[in-house]
Amino acid sequence: MRPFEAADAAAVAALRVLAIDQVEAASSGHPGLPLGAAPMAWVLWSRFLKHDPTAPGWPDRDRFVLSAGHGSALLYALLHLFGYDLPIDELRRFRQWGSRTPGHPEYGLTPGVETTTGPLGQGLANAVGMALAERHLAQRFNREGFPLVNHRTWVLASDGDLQEGVAHEAAALAGHLKLGRLVVLWDDNRITIEGETSLAWSEDVPARFRALGWRTFEVEDGNDLAAVAAALAAAAASEEAPALVRVRTEIGFGSPHKQGSAEAHGAPLGAEEARLTRRALGWTIDEPFVIPEEVRRWAAASSAAGVAAHQRWRQLLGGYGEAHPELAAEWQRRLAGELPTGWEEALPSFAEGAGMATRQASGAVLAALAPVLPELMGGSADLAPSNNSRLPGEESVRAGLWGGRNLHFGIREHAMAAICNGMSLHGGVRPYAATFLIFADYLRPALRLAALMHRPVIYLFTHDSVAVGEDGPTHQPVEHLAALRAIPNLVVLRPADTHETREAWRVALARRDGPTALILTRQKLPA
Repeated sequence: MRPFEAADAAAVAALRVLAIDQVEAASSGHPGLPLGAAPMAWVLWSRFLKHDPTAPGWPDRDRFVLSAGHGSALLYALLHLFGYDLPIDELRRFRQWGSRTPGHPEYGLTPGVETTTGPLGQGLANAVGMALAERHLAQRFNREGFPLVNHRTWVLASDGDLQEGVAHEAAALAGHLKLGRLVVLWDDNRITIEGETSLAWSEDVPARFRALGWRTFEVEDGNDLAAVAAALAAAAASEEAPALVRVRTEIGFGSPHKQGSAEAHGAPLGAEEARLTRRALGWTIDEPFVIPEEVRRWAAASSAAGVAAHQRWRQLLGGYGEAHPELAAEWQRRLAGELPTGWEEALPSFAEGAGMATRQASGAVLAALAPVLPELMGGSADLAPSNNSRLPGEESVRAGLWGGRNLHFGIREHAMAAICNGMSLHGGVRPYAATFLIFADYLRPALRLAALMHRPVIYLFTHDSVAVGEDGPTHQPVEHLAALRAIPNLVVLRPADTHETREAWRVALARRDGPTALILTRQKLPA
C-alpha cells in the first residue's frame, strides 16, 4: 500500500466540498455524513476497493454499498472523481427530477450504484446477500489456478443502519455463515435526526457484533487516514468471519457552527456556513464544483489499479474458457440472466381431478426444475416443510460450505427478503424466499425495494386464506392480497389448482424485470 501524501488530504477535502456544493445547489440534502465520512471513503476507494470505472458491471469487482443512503452526495462525489460516467453537470443537478443523482442512490440509474438504499438497514442486509452469492459462486465455479470469483463486499453504514432490526437479523446470519469477505465500516458519529444517539441507544455495538460472530476493529479518529487504512488492512487480512470497523467521526466536520450536532444531518449548511466550512477545510477555491487537476490525476491514478485488475481477470476468464469450456458457458449464461434452452420441458404434469394443495404443487415444480436450473436457490424463514420450498437432493448452505442451494434464513423474514435482493443484485443466482402469506408484512419493505429495482426475486407465500382458521386471527391473511397487489411492479399470482401453479412458476421464472409473488394454499384443491 502506497504511503499517504498531501494529495490524499486534498482529495478528501475535494470529496467534502463536492458534497457541500451538491447540497447547497439543491437547497436540500444531507451534508453531515459526507463531511464526516469522506476520509474513510477515500481510503477505501483509493487503497482497497477493486473496481474499474470503465466497466461498472465487471463481475469480479468488489461491491461497495452505501447503506446510509442519505449520504448520497458522498457516493456521487466518489463516482465522479474516480472516473465513472457521472459528469460534473449531474452533480450540479443533485436531487433534481430527471438527474442521475437522486436524493438517495438508485440501482440501475447511476453507474457504480450497487443497490437502492435510503431505508436504513436495507443496504447492509443486501450486502450480506452479495457476500453470500460471492462465496456460493466461488465454490461452484472456481477451479485450481482459476479464481474466477474472488472479490469482497464493503459497506458504509451509519448509526441508524445498525439500530434497524433488519440489519441485526442479516448480521446474525452473516456471522453464523462466516461470510469473511464482508466488511462493514461503521460511521460512528453518534448523531441522528433527533439529536445524540444516547437519547435512545446505549448498547455496546462492537460487543454485539462479536456476539454475532464478527471480528471488530476500532479507529478513534476518522480523519487519521493511516489508522483507517491499518484497520481495513487488518479486516481484509483474514476471512474467518465478517468484520465491523468502527470509525469515530464528527458529523458535519469542518462546519464552524454545526459540526457534531444534529443540525448538520439533513439540511444545507447555508451560504455563509458553507463558505466558512470551505475555509476551515483549507479549500481556497470559491467557485462551486471546481476540482483541481492534481486531485483528478490522483483519483485517476488510484483507479488505474482496478482497470489493470480487470484486464488480468479477462485474461483469466479466457484461460478458464479453454480449460473448462462447459463451466465457462454456464457462467456466461447465468450472469446474463438467461434460462437454459428447453427448461420448460422439465415442468411437471399433474393429473386431472386429484386434489392437491397448490403449495404441494409448487414443491413438485421446484423439485422438477432444480436439476435443470442450477442457479435456482433459496429457502424459507424456518417454514420449509410447510412452504414445500426445499430443493430435494441439494445441500444446505453452511459456514464453509456455501455451495449448497437450500438456504436456512432462520426466523428472519425481513432479512430473508433483503438478502435475496442482494443475491439477485450480485448476479449469477436466481433467489426465492418463502413464508406464510400473513408474514408478508414482516418483509414488505425489502419486497417493495425489489420491485423498485426490477429484481426478479420469487416469493412463495403459502397458507393463503382465512380458511386456516384453527390457527386463529393472527394467522389469517385478510388484507394481504390487496396490499401486495398495490405494490407497483410486483406481479401477484394466485393459482387456483395444480395446473395454474405450474404456469405461475413459468411466468415467474421467465420474468426478468421485477419480482413475482406466488400465493399458495394449504388446502387441497381439485385440478
